[in-house]
Formats: sequence, structure tokens, C-alpha cells
Amino acid sequence: MNNIMQQSLISTSFLLLAITFYTTTSLAQLSPIQPPTTATSSPPLPSNTASPPLPGTTATAPSPGLNTVPLVPTTPTGAPSPLIPKGPTIDIISILQKAKRFSVLIRLLKTTQLINQLNSQLVSSSGSGGLTIFAPEDSDFSKLKAGFLNSLSDRQKVELLQFHTLASFISITNFDTLTNPVQTQAGDDARLQLNVTTYGGNQVSMATGAVNASVTGTVYTDSKLAIYQVDKVLLPLDLVLPAKAPALAPAPGKGLPKAGKTNSSAVDDGSSAGSDDSDGKVLPAEASKAGAVVIWVNLVVIGVAFVGGIVL
Repeated sequence: MNNIMQQSLISTSFLLLAITFYTTTSLAQLSPIQPPTTATSSPPLPSNTASPPLPGTTATAPSPGLNTVPLVPTTPTGAPSPLIPKGPTIDIISILQKAKRFSVLIRLLKTTQLINQLNSQLVSSSGSGGLTIFAPEDSDFSKLKAGFLNSLSDRQKVELLQFHTLASFISITNFDTLTNPVQTQAGDDARLQLNVTTYGGNQVSMATGAVNASVTGTVYTDSKLAIYQVDKVLLPLDLVLPAKAPALAPAPGKGLPKAGKTNSSAVDDGSSAGSDDSDGKVLPAEASKAGAVVIWVNLVVIGVAFVGGIVL
């Protein structure tokens, strides 16, 4: 009996081993063991690499001008809205006020009311139009002759401001495309000429015949308006040289040549009086005196001859 139980246990053990082996082999064939996966991470960006812009944001292009930041930037960094509005609402006075060094220029633009015309030009200018303004600082106006601005008439003040304005937008790199003399809004008279010279692509100097000036920086620039700071007031020759005085007319009866007067009256008198002379000429006073002397000499000779005859 014990042998039968032992044989049954052994048979059962072999059967369990066979079932376990079969099950393990089948599972290994159905789902083979995969190698462990490791998470791959992208290499870190270098410290000097700028992060890509966030969605919905655009990169801001650098402002043009001399190798300096404009005094009044078009769009300050981090500001939600432009400091100076673009388009038809742009105001030159507002730009100059924010620069805080052009109070004399602002006062001239306001008192002459030229600012209204300039702002209107910005609104009506087409794609190729615009304005370029040369802005002297307050310290530049203080270097002028004492009382110079007060001595100018309203028309001359407008001319002075227009001489600082070009009726087109000129970037700092395009001054070398201008043809001398440069046409300003003051006119094309020979006494209102402005000559521009560029050096190295971004250095600009100007000559008016009265002063030599240079562009020292950019105040403001966009696609239509450019305001450049200059180191002197651009004085045209028209305001420096004295105006030509008209020639004075001679006073009546004075300064007339005697010969002309004598000839004209002599001709008129001779033709109207019916003189015996065919040419209508009148003998001068010296000829009349000579004739009287000849007559007197003849009378003396006759008298002497008459007295001599009686004596003989």
C-alpha cells in the first residue's frame, strides 16, 4: 500500500513538473522579454543660445540710425504698447518733448505754426514720401549771435525751419544717394543751398556756405519720419548775408552831364527857331568870345589906319 502511494506521489510530481515546464515555455514564446528602455533627454542648450520666442510673440528688429540707440525709441523693450503711436497720429512735438533737449526748436515750430504743416505732410505722404528733420539742441541756438532769432521776421523764421527739413524720408545709410545741392523745403534759391557729404557710410556732414555741421545722433526714426540731431543751427546764406539794396535814382536836375543837356536843348531850339545854320548847332561860349575879340581887333586896325591917313 505504501509503495502504491509513493508511486502515485512520484507520478503526480512528474506531471506537475511537466505542466509547469510547458506553461513557462509557452509564455516565453508568446511574450518575449524586452530589453529595458531608457528615457532619452535632449542635450541642454548652450548658455549663450537665446530661447525661442513664445507662441504669439514676434522678435523686435533693431532701430536704424547711427550706431547709437535713438533718443526716442519707436517701441521700448517690454512695453505693451508703442511709446509714440505710428501712422497718422504721430506728432513731431511729442517726439521732441520726450527727447528733452529741443525746447527752442519746439517753440519756433509752435509760434510759426509750421508744425501743423509738417504733421499734415506725414499724414498725406505716400509710400515714397515722408520727412527728414535736422534738430539742433538748445545749446546750439545759444551759440548764435545775441538777439539773432528776435531779429528775424516771421517769414525768415519759417525759412530757417524749412531749411532744416527735407520732404522725404532719408535713412542714415542713404545720405550718400542725395545729389548736391540738396533740395530743402526752404526753396532752391542759390542762397538756400545745402551740401551733404558722407564718410564711412554712417558719418554725415553738411555745409550751408555759412556754417559746417554734422549729424551727431538719431532722435527718432520709423518708415516715414527721421529726426537727426545736428551740432549746429543750419544757417542759410539768405539769413547771414545782407540783402542787396536797390540802386538809388538820381535826384532831378543833379548829376546830369552838361553836354547832354546842352545838345538836347540846342537841337530843339535850333530846329524850332529856324537858325541859319543848316546843322542846327549852337557855338559854344568860347567861340562867341573869340569872335568878339576878332571884331574888336579889326575895329582897332581900321581906326589906326584912318588916323594914319589923316596925319599923312
